[in-house]
Amino acid sequence: MNTIEVNKTVGELVREQPNRARVFETLGIDYCCGGKKLLEDVCSSKGLNADDVLAQLQAIDSAEIEPTDVDADAMALDALANHIVETHHAYLKRELPRLNQMVQKVNRVHGEKDARLASVEQILYAFSRELDLHMMKEEQMLFPAITTLSNSDHAPSFMFGSIANPIRMMEMEHDSAGDGLEQMRKLTDDFTPPDWACNTYRALIDGLARLEADMHQHVHKENNVLFPKAIELEGKLQGAR
Repeated sequence: MNTIEVNKTVGELVREQPNRARVFETLGIDYCCGGKKLLEDVCSSKGLNADDVLAQLQAIDSAEIEPTDVDADAMALDALANHIVETHHAYLKRELPRLNQMVQKVNRVHGEKDARLASVEQILYAFSRELDLHMMKEEQMLFPAITTLSNSDHAPSFMFGSIANPIRMMEMEHDSAGDGLEQMRKLTDDFTPPDWACNTYRALIDGLARLEADMHQHVHKENNVLFPKAIELEGKLQGAR
């Protein structure tokens, strides 16, 4: 069992044990875009007792829980890229159109009663457009390059130069997506429907919460596992010339 320490980043902790993501989701800790922050600093900024958080992480490590996600750190780079496309990209392509239709309906019916719904609709639409382009760039450019890199015995020559260049852009776009998710969380009272909400409104809120949870897993696998390993591998292959 890996030692859990407050001076590790939250991204490292989830990378070691994916089930720890459950604790961070419950506490509202961003382990994907914010994955490079030390657990100690995150606890301090959120007013959380670090010992209590460590105890929750230790408990989930010790519990016999059926894993809900893959061990990204143990996967080959090309296999991890394929997993991200087949699991998380597929989820977004299926779920985002549904959520956009739902928020349009809810805003049309309940917008006068809850003015925040108009903002949620606008943010989700922009979020979806950005993610569509983002996934296309990953699937058509970055992930094929990572696959080539992972199956090479020397550093390939890419039209965009170092693999770090498109990765840097993808991480910036992840930050933008994270901002959108955070705005939607705030506008929906941490994804809590009002008492008067109809079933469609409740389904929308549930869908947005699930979207955030999946995006956290998705971005974690890229920012904290796939991307740094690809950059590290490119450096090793360049040094082997």
